[in-house]
Amino acid sequence: MNRNPCSGAGLSPRDWDSHPAYQYDGYRSTAKRGPLQPLIPLKAALGELRQPVYGHACVGELDHDLTRNARRPGDPVGEPIGERIVLAGRVLDDRGRPVPHTLVEIWQANAAGRYVHKGDQHDAPLDPNFLGAGRCMTDSQGRYRFLTIKPGAYPWGNHPNAWRPQHIHLSLFGQHFASRLVTQMYFPGDPLLPLDPMITGTPERVRRRLIADFSLDLTQEGYALGYQFDIVLRGADETPFEHR
Repeated sequence: MNRNPCSGAGLSPRDWDSHPAYQYDGYRSTAKRGPLQPLIPLKAALGELRQPVYGHACVGELDHDLTRNARRPGDPVGEPIGERIVLAGRVLDDRGRPVPHTLVEIWQANAAGRYVHKGDQHDAPLDPNFLGAGRCMTDSQGRYRFLTIKPGAYPWGNHPNAWRPQHIHLSLFGQHFASRLVTQMYFPGDPLLPLDPMITGTPERVRRRLIADFSLDLTQEGYALGYQFDIVLRGADETPFEHR
């Protein structure tokens, strides 16, 4: 399918061969979700539009800390159940330059593999101390950082005995409308990775871009393991889209 990417004078063209196809036989619901008609390209000027402005005042003090942001004033102090992790990295543009002061949002299942969402009816417990969502702004060097709980795997009904690998969803705006990215980050060594149509539907040569690296430098001694996940918004090394 011709994706007709938009590309303005200031943006490198997308490498569409690095992204999953809109329809993938192994992922059954893409037959209903994938577009059947050619996409309508954006005019270059629209693709160059700057993203909505999100100032630091719009991001709360604990928004980046998913181990604490579920608490409301007056709630008893409680810790979420599960393995604490640090997720951090850099956001880069199509030329490998840092993208400063841009919004990064994440959402995920809890340690038992369940989302705080009415559509998730997985027979696993909810955690009253874990919302599973957070956000932060990158700093002047394009760095972001979250403290969270390692998510659990969960069944998803795509095929017999289908389980999603542990993963975290990320949403980024970058500096232009055309650099918008929604993706997933996976953990190294997960035995479910080669069985999962969402990641195997991504071209094999770029799947590694969706898997974080364990980092002893990010690990907090006696408290949380660290994972490094750099994100490239466009260009030859761009991070693949989430396969929906």
